[in-house]
Amino acid sequence: MTTPLELRLWEDRLSAGVTATTPAAANRIVYAVEGEAKLAERTLVANTACHTTGPLTVTAGSAGTRLWRWELMSGEGQSALIAGAPVSRLVFVQPLDLDRTHQYLMRCDRVDFPLGGVAYTHTHQGPGIRCLVRGRLVVETHGRTSPIRSGEAWFESGPEPVYATASAAELTSFVRVMILPAALVGKSSIRYANAEDQAKPKTQTYAIFVDTPITLTP
Repeated sequence: MTTPLELRLWEDRLSAGVTATTPAAANRIVYAVEGEAKLAERTLVANTACHTTGPLTVTAGSAGTRLWRWELMSGEGQSALIAGAPVSRLVFVQPLDLDRTHQYLMRCDRVDFPLGGVAYTHTHQGPGIRCLVRGRLVVETHGRTSPIRSGEAWFESGPEPVYATASAAELTSFVRVMILPAALVGKSSIRYANAEDQAKPKTQTYAIFVDTPITLTP
């Protein structure tokens, strides 16, 4: 019997020079929102990310750090960072029904919109959790319209069509982690629901930080 998996998003805040740890193993993406953080031999600065799998130790730089940490792991696991006391806030949790006979990758990228930019009705080839870095975004999916503000997170299932409109008053960006078929390494996961949208100019830009195959836990 296999244990169900969850995709979780944590926010970690560490003061200058503080070291925090978790013994939990997970397929993990760590993104530096602010400041600098050292993870083993890797140093993250703002707007960079990396993938790890084992227990995690993080040391904040001289100005402290704020991190977003996505983890794909058993729903029974606990992985808050501890530095004498917890420094983590659980932002979002989403159970995922993944076929363990298939091969997957974890992708972390950033999407930036110009003022009033639009993401035409589209789907993706896998689920993921997004978190808004700046600006405002209105997301239409599952028959609902949801205004998203800076620091807020939301889930997109992948096959459910999504339409999004960015703020006309301030630049809008979000970072996301998706679980995709391994065959999509280096390839776009997006599909447009309406044929006429395929040829329209796309004003949003993408920056991929991590695009790595993963092994699911038993």
